[in-house]
Amino acid sequence: MQASVCNQRIPYRACAVHTMRPDPYMDVQVKLYIDTETFGETPIKHGTYRYIQDCELMVVTWAVDDGPVKVWDRTASPLSPFSFGFFSQFDEIIAHNAMFDRGVIAKHFPDRAPSLENWRCTMVKAMAHSLPGSLDKLCDILQVPIDLAKHKHGKQLVQLFCKPRPKNTKLRRATRETHPVEWASFLEYAKADIDAMREVDKRLPTWNYTGGELALWHLDQRINDRGFAVDMDLANAAIGATDREQHRLATATQDITNGEVQKATQRDALLEHILAEYLIALPDLQGATLERRIADPDLPEGLKELLRLRLQASTTSTSKYRALIRGVTTDGRLKGTLQFDGAGRTRRWSGRTFQPQNLPRPALDHDEIEFGIDALKAGAADLLYPNVMQLTSSAIRGCIVAPRGKKLVVSDLSNIEGRMLAWLAGEDWKLQAFRDFDNGTGHDLYKLAYAKSFSIQPDAVSKDQRQVGKVQELALGYEGGVGAFLTFSMAYNIDLEAMAHDAWETLPEGLVREAGDFHDWTIKQKRSTFGLSREAFITCDVFKRGWRNGHPNVASLWKELESACVNAVEGPGRAIPCRKFKVRRDGAWLRIGLPSGSALCYPHPRVDDGKLSYMGVNQYTRKWERIKTYGGKLVENATQSAARDVMAHNMPAIDAAGYRIILSVHDELLTETPNSTDYNVDQLSAMLAAVPDWAEGLPLAAAGFEDTRYRKD
Repeated sequence: MQASVCNQRIPYRACAVHTMRPDPYMDVQVKLYIDTETFGETPIKHGTYRYIQDCELMVVTWAVDDGPVKVWDRTASPLSPFSFGFFSQFDEIIAHNAMFDRGVIAKHFPDRAPSLENWRCTMVKAMAHSLPGSLDKLCDILQVPIDLAKHKHGKQLVQLFCKPRPKNTKLRRATRETHPVEWASFLEYAKADIDAMREVDKRLPTWNYTGGELALWHLDQRINDRGFAVDMDLANAAIGATDREQHRLATATQDITNGEVQKATQRDALLEHILAEYLIALPDLQGATLERRIADPDLPEGLKELLRLRLQASTTSTSKYRALIRGVTTDGRLKGTLQFDGAGRTRRWSGRTFQPQNLPRPALDHDEIEFGIDALKAGAADLLYPNVMQLTSSAIRGCIVAPRGKKLVVSDLSNIEGRMLAWLAGEDWKLQAFRDFDNGTGHDLYKLAYAKSFSIQPDAVSKDQRQVGKVQELALGYEGGVGAFLTFSMAYNIDLEAMAHDAWETLPEGLVREAGDFHDWTIKQKRSTFGLSREAFITCDVFKRGWRNGHPNVASLWKELESACVNAVEGPGRAIPCRKFKVRRDGAWLRIGLPSGSALCYPHPRVDDGKLSYMGVNQYTRKWERIKTYGGKLVENATQSAARDVMAHNMPAIDAAGYRIILSVHDELLTETPNSTDYNVDQLSAMLAAVPDWAEGLPLAAAGFEDTRYRKD
């Protein structure tokens, strides 16, 4: 039976020069698929916007809906086929990595570039559903047929025509004239990319890339277009200072090792020298390892000095300073540093180019850094600071500045993950504790965590115990055990052996017995005890058990959510409620529906012997492979994603209120405003901490600062 007209796709045909829009009364979404090929001397790794600033448009390929793929070779025919009004005829303009093609089109057709709201991105659409962004990988995963041999050859042609040739070759650039046969193949490859993108677009789901999420991506693109102002004087001064300091450290390393090691950054050579000279085999040269060894009173002073040199030489942010300098456009701003939905399943933002999500934690306080910035600019940092590398690492945030007449207003959601986890799990006592703390009537949450674990009064929690409470909060909320406790303890410089010695007599006897039995079972199973003594292992496990006893609803949520996901995979097509979540498996997708209406997506889920797994990008190998998961990890994904949704919900209103967002770093927003009291951190924090309709009962708080230079608050 023939489908009714309203359900049929209306064919839409276009010639190269002129198009005719379908009957406006027909409910048809007309799509233009587009791709650009460019040549540029600037490496693309310097940043999308920096590359586009100088690039040359060579080829445009496009197709309308399911129509034929067309190609414009600009090198052969400079006359543009894109007349005024061409792009306005389409409801959606779709590209893969649209930030690039959108920028290229805007540069070369500034008077006729399409509206941002019409753009769509198949790369972001894929990443929003936990798929990789690469078009090649998507074709493989979604089983889009492509000729692999031709595709590989096409990649080689891109290298040939889109990049300058090596400096030692006579021909600096390959063109249509110098390589006519290869150029013809290049055009065919460009057309094939449109076919692949169009088919990928059809096969991708739309759950997380429609409505409010699509509007949020458009805001993200405006933020990337906006970028942030960079203090180039500071960046250049920091690079000069670190280069001079690296030379000094290398000379000192050569002197101490009698020339056997040229630089302290040469890991293998340094380890070999230490073994041969001091008969000490270090497991690694990580910062925590070096700091522990330097504090060892039995270590020879010569070795300590060598380790200090290594610690200083490896504590540097030179690469980030260089990324800033290389990527800044002619207006003095660095743009395109955010990747929407770039952080896998959680859909959080990730970083590009400068990697703002991965800035080093400052080792100096704010006043020291401010003074140090002045010293760097004056070329006197080495005279005033014993550790120049520590200074430059601590000062990297200071490169983000407000332009003249503006200021930065910055705010950060306070402990949003801890609050969200308690809300999702229904841990009512903790939600009230957050409210009391926000009102100024409650206890510090880290003290409270420790006190709740061991049934003591928060006022009795010591400073050291508070640190333990902090590690408990960070490490144990997602079913972490001794290993997780160890990892976070190292980050906060907690000596677990000393901690165990101090805490041993106060530990509850029942928990000590349970933890002792677990330690003995771990030994019998030949599992790792992480190099900890029996006393330290048991102490960490007691802290774990105490935290779980104090958070019964969180601990039970781990198992409940895992069970719901297993049941959904084994019984597709039905929604399974689990507290504030709805879990469902349809076809090749397992979804955990979040309170916001968005979903966590797990492609190709499977249950083997009761254990859940899915296909995803392994964060270590970066390969698409099967990944095992468990209740705690599922809850972590859901908590982080829901926390992201809180900030995302409030960003449009913040930006519309004149707080122009220039960057987001985890749960922190950086905005650029007029230097006026009308714009202030209290107002921004109130907007950032506004509770969405879907999150009734979630206690939120935010705080920040106003300044002309970014810093760690």
